[in-house]
Amino acid sequence: MNKPTSITTQIDAETLALVEQLAEARGRSIEDFAAEAIQRVAESEADFRAFVQVGIDAADRGELVPHEQVMAELEARMEKHRDRCRR
Repeated sequence: MNKPTSITTQIDAETLALVEQLAEARGRSIEDFAAEAIQRVAESEADFRAFVQVGIDAADRGELVPHEQVMAELEARMEKHRDRCRR
């Protein structure tokens, strides 16, 4: 396991109050809650960047779908949804 490192930052009073409330509700210290929150956001951002990179890599290989095809498929899905809503 990596050695823990401290981070110091400024947050407004409203955010601090929310963090305190949520940490208390989970039976966690503010520090533990903040560390978990930072970890979750960092992992989510890393996952999103990897997802976007898959698309960039596909585009670089020329694996593209024409705009007209995308719009036709989208319109077909929306029409299917409209049909279900009309029933």
